[in-house]
Amino acid sequence: MLAIFLQAAPAGGSSPMMLIMMGVMFVGFYFLMIRPQMKKQKQEKKFQEELKVGSRVVLTSGLHGRIAQIHDDGVVIETLSGKLKFEKAAISREFTANRFGDKATTTVDKKEVIETEKK
Repeated sequence: MLAIFLQAAPAGGSSPMMLIMMGVMFVGFYFLMIRPQMKKQKQEKKFQEELKVGSRVVLTSGLHGRIAQIHDDGVVIETLSGKLKFEKAAISREFTANRFGDKATTTVDKKEVIETEKK
């Protein structure tokens, strides 16, 4: 039996069955790995674009805070120790949802928003 495994593959190129198996593996990888990752990235980007002043967020580093200002290149997060500027990509949809759930977006008085924008 060992002699069967040690025999060389027949010459003549690749068999059509091998190409079909490679195709099936590629399709499987696409639906099991690539597509879910692309969907997750799209959800994360949508979440970051929909951020509002006053929303409570958690950053990927674990920092908790409230959005004080939103700029084109990032956001200013207000924490207990002061205000810090971060990229929007640093805000995690998953961490924010786990920590705050539906309470992440709160209503903020217009007066408070105007005061924070003046600073």
